[in-house]
Amino acid sequence: MNGFLSAPALAAGLLAGFVGFASSFAVVLQGLAAMGASPAQAASGLMALSIAMGLCGIALSLWRRMPISIAWSTPGAALLAASAMPAGGFPVAVGAFLVSGGLIVLAGLWKPLGRGVAAIPAPLASAMLAGVLLGLCLAPVKAVAQVPAAGLAIVLAWALVGRFNRLMAVPAAVLVTILTIALTVDLPPGLLAAAGPVPVLVAPEFSLAAIIGIALPLFLVTMASQNIPGMAVLTVNGYRPAPGPLFTVTGLFTLAAAPLGGHAVNLAAITAALCANPDAEPDPARRWQAAVVAGGVYVVFGLLAGTATAFVGAAPPILIQAVAGLALLGAFAGALQASLAVAEMREAAVITFLVTASGLTVMGISGAFWGLLAGGAMLALHRWRG
Repeated sequence: MNGFLSAPALAAGLLAGFVGFASSFAVVLQGLAAMGASPAQAASGLMALSIAMGLCGIALSLWRRMPISIAWSTPGAALLAASAMPAGGFPVAVGAFLVSGGLIVLAGLWKPLGRGVAAIPAPLASAMLAGVLLGLCLAPVKAVAQVPAAGLAIVLAWALVGRFNRLMAVPAAVLVTILTIALTVDLPPGLLAAAGPVPVLVAPEFSLAAIIGIALPLFLVTMASQNIPGMAVLTVNGYRPAPGPLFTVTGLFTLAAAPLGGHAVNLAAITAALCANPDAEPDPARRWQAAVVAGGVYVVFGLLAGTATAFVGAAPPILIQAVAGLALLGAFAGALQASLAVAEMREAAVITFLVTASGLTVMGISGAFWGLLAGGAMLALHRWRG
């Protein structure tokens, strides 16, 4: 029986793939455009990232038999969107993407980093996860306020179906979301004909300014805001793979996607919780199936990037965020409970949660990193006083 794909894992994987693509692809396109990519190059980059993160997630999950979810670097894309186009345009940016990918590979091979990630106290990791999830868990409330009819339909579908079958509550909400988009949004003409952008190979160029101004910040943001929180999600849910090989493999897939315009592939943080928590599959030994399904969804989105982008892009973003928030309520509750479980670490955990949830960004690095840093400092101070 263990060889069969379970229904909860299938539902969680489909949702993770849908949410992972839909919730942030616009940021990716904006970031690539800011680096000087043409529309064709940006579409090629989106396709390359989708396929790379799908294949990477499938490979790692099958290899480790763990729900290892992969994503593109959304904070990295936001960093690109806020940066000036490098002198020399998109080819120089692609060169910086390659340098950043190489640094991620090296970080995976550097054992002290792996030991440092594994040494993060579980209450602080849980608090950081809760802080990361808080924003999306508030989205259903915001959806009801912004688009009452659609928001209420999604929330009521989740609540009513969950009353009878908890595992089917989120799939029901996803179905209502898709139907709502199809019935209420003017979809672009020629939707099916838009599938599959043609890959555009970009010959990289390298400059010291781009390495310092783009590659290094992109590397730091990806490690601090994606890979380290991604490891924390796995740890919180009882999985402890060696971080080094995971970082190295994601770096290799980044190197493969970069010449086609992709900026970074890394461990997922938010969508990882969808595949790794008990709602995805009661048996922890079978949750890897959810991550494999999610990887397959990413590959399909990549192959049909034009159609998928047009359909999802036509929807109000708050609806996509709302269904993700409903799916993550259980993970949020579990992380919050675990963060407060150890009395002597409670104050440090609360600080980690607050700083992470604040949305603080300093030097392009998101609040998840600063939350861990602040909580770790408070914990060290507490132990020094003791």
